[in-house]
Amino acid sequence: MLKVDEINLSEMEFWARPWDEREGAFRTLRRERPMAFFEEPEVPESMAFLFPKGPGYRALTRHAHISEASRHPEIYQSGGGATSIIDMPEEMLDFFGSMINMDNPRHARLRRIVSAAFNPRMIKSIEDRIEFVANDVINRVAHEGGCDFVVEVAARLPLEIICDMMGIAAADYDTVFNASNVILSSGDTEYVPEGADPMLAFMTAAQTLNLLMTDLAAFRTGNPTEDVTSALINTNIDGEALTSAEVAAFFILLVVAGNETTRNAISHGLLALTEHPDQRALWQADPAGIAATGVDEIVRWGTPVIWMRRTVASDTVLGDEALHQGDKVILYYNSANRDEDVFEDPYRFDVRRSPNPHIGFGAAGPHFCLGAHLARQEIDVMFRQLFERLPDIASVGEPDRLLSPFINGIKHLDCSFTPVAVAR
Repeated sequence: MLKVDEINLSEMEFWARPWDEREGAFRTLRRERPMAFFEEPEVPESMAFLFPKGPGYRALTRHAHISEASRHPEIYQSGGGATSIIDMPEEMLDFFGSMINMDNPRHARLRRIVSAAFNPRMIKSIEDRIEFVANDVINRVAHEGGCDFVVEVAARLPLEIICDMMGIAAADYDTVFNASNVILSSGDTEYVPEGADPMLAFMTAAQTLNLLMTDLAAFRTGNPTEDVTSALINTNIDGEALTSAEVAAFFILLVVAGNETTRNAISHGLLALTEHPDQRALWQADPAGIAATGVDEIVRWGTPVIWMRRTVASDTVLGDEALHQGDKVILYYNSANRDEDVFEDPYRFDVRRSPNPHIGFGAAGPHFCLGAHLARQEIDVMFRQLFERLPDIASVGEPDRLLSPFINGIKHLDCSFTPVAVAR
């Protein structure tokens, strides 16, 4: 067990530790130093001119503090960067994060236009598509008796749903998949070869997605269809519409926030259900009755997005700590989702947990995940169909985890099941 002075959340070595050790470290922080101060992560010398080292940050580890900060975006702002501890140029923030790196009124404008594009008819069409794609994904592996669950099952459903709803051709699915892996790799050598510049790889991958969507948006301007790209380009609210560049940035956000996080939730779900067979039996015996609480427990348990950043806009007090204008605070959702003051027996995986005020989709506030409903639907449908089609599916061996301080990712997870015939 690490002592509080031995914990350094800015060191990659910390995130290479076993999951149980990291959980223990956050438990120590919640108890002894719930708003600990850390120096910022080191930036490669070659990039220091672009990303000068900042003043450090406070790590918010308690549920109450994170919820309070999320409810007050006028004080705890996202415009300085929500997904990067180090400060990035504003144009990079827009390019990579879209609305997640914005404050009002820009955030409200973009969210209003995007929400209008996702009208009830569009949402119904996407939900119907989830059932079809989940069944098709299972069909591809059903006869094999085993597979890499992450790559062949968990990743395929959200990837294909997002690409399909945006109008991305099937031939480009793997391009999107590979680029999103690099963007969220944190330099993991599986996705960024050793010796390569992680920032350059990151920029190149994002540019690939940006060009893909910019070209499609330009084409859809004169040739609209029933996809979301057409809706975004042609939705006009009070005389305002999205530009092609804004649509492209939103697509990068969708791929990262919608694809990567949902695939990791599904992967964590299979691992947790394998390791807790009693909970699996409960859900499998009553998939309709357990679905809502089971899905939320998977999101709480896995917490695919570990943190988001906020920047303090004016002097304030949070808990017992005085914070000052310009201070950075990192909202550690993973820690909040194990907070003993909020969750009874938080280290127990319980598919019937209720209430379950987890913040796996972010805490309540204007930046609560826009795609939370879609993610819940995808997780529910995937496990319902797995229980029905491959009822004995289980993970095998240890997961191959992503080395990242930002995404609680599983890169590979072997699974086995009794082969079955492909459904018609």
